[in-house]
Amino acid sequence: MTTRVAVTGIGMVTPLGNDTATSWEALKKGVSGIGPITKFDASAHESRIAGEVKGFDPLLYMDRKEARRNDIFAQYALAATVQALNDSKLDVAPVAEDTGIIIGSGIGGLTTMHEQFKLLFDRGPDRISPFFSTMTPIDLAAGFISITLGLGGPNFAVVSACATGANAIGEAYETIRRGDARVMVAGGAEAAVQPVAIASFGNMHAMSRRNDDPAHASRPFDAERDGFVMGEGAGILILEDMELAQERGARIYAELVGYGATADAHHITEPAPEGRGLVRAMRRALQKGGIAPEEVNYINAHGTSTPPNDRSETGGIKALFGAHAYKLAVSSTKSMTGHMMGAAGGVEAAISALSIYESIMPPTINYVHPDPECDLDYVPNQARKADVRVALSNSMGFGGHNATLVFRRYEA
Repeated sequence: MTTRVAVTGIGMVTPLGNDTATSWEALKKGVSGIGPITKFDASAHESRIAGEVKGFDPLLYMDRKEARRNDIFAQYALAATVQALNDSKLDVAPVAEDTGIIIGSGIGGLTTMHEQFKLLFDRGPDRISPFFSTMTPIDLAAGFISITLGLGGPNFAVVSACATGANAIGEAYETIRRGDARVMVAGGAEAAVQPVAIASFGNMHAMSRRNDDPAHASRPFDAERDGFVMGEGAGILILEDMELAQERGARIYAELVGYGATADAHHITEPAPEGRGLVRAMRRALQKGGIAPEEVNYINAHGTSTPPNDRSETGGIKALFGAHAYKLAVSSTKSMTGHMMGAAGGVEAAISALSIYESIMPPTINYVHPDPECDLDYVPNQARKADVRVALSNSMGFGGHNATLVFRRYEA
């Protein structure tokens, strides 16, 4: 018998709030978390806006020494993990050695890299922190959390650019299914609102330049979209062997029933035409879960607000779902959070589970000008109460990575 996997805990740190409840309420209200960049002087940059995490206090989750020794992306990851474990009400002590962690990041310790390289160039090698090599690698977030919480199961990171968070959750799902853990902490974290990243993506002409109107800059599927807006934060799920969750009477947000991962094998940044790689990821995820396409009624889209991505994803949905594509709802919550890079898949998986649990579809805000090439129901501008029984969460990343997660309403 195949092991079923339950979602029992959710933790989020986003541009909309430093916890799940605050972020989720803002998402339901259609609030934008985008504003002018405050983390550095962005006046020389062509794109000067971002979805920054605001007022985050790492000392709520770790002591001052640990905060100094861990990059902010790892701090976000620990905060979201502690939230998720508290939310799950799981006593981890009896299952600590059977509790693993897969947390990824697209870039990792970029804040530390930026600070330390500046020190190296300005003041020489003697000024470099001895903790540089433990603050910057992407896997050190999972390692830090494992050590802090005493969790001894499988522990590693995955990296697949903007598909990272979804791949991490998918691989954690497979870890439980094959019997290598009973509980998994999974998701993504990112803190890339730094000069080099903003400059690089800006020079790529991938980012919005609506600097005079930040709240309306991220506008997925809208005909006047002009690029994505960088976001940051973390999204973590607690996944459990269904038997364990049922035995302890856990609240189950949703059941994770399918995962598909593919490559476009097409281009380093541009998605394949008509979403060919994404189609295969969605199809595999549905087949693994035994879900027919017509059973799906909500998709949390990758929806970056770049012209190629939104066009390709829309084409992929229509290619797979046929006429049913016009009967299901598709929304991009990046319209509110910005593109949280390696954390996006984690946050959006959490949103998909919450959509099922609370029977509500969050909106795509700033959808004003219909695009003939993007002609689906994007839940424009206002959340919608709906009986969400099966939800897909799509993620796509530079390098041609595609990941799809399928969540279903829990039934005993």
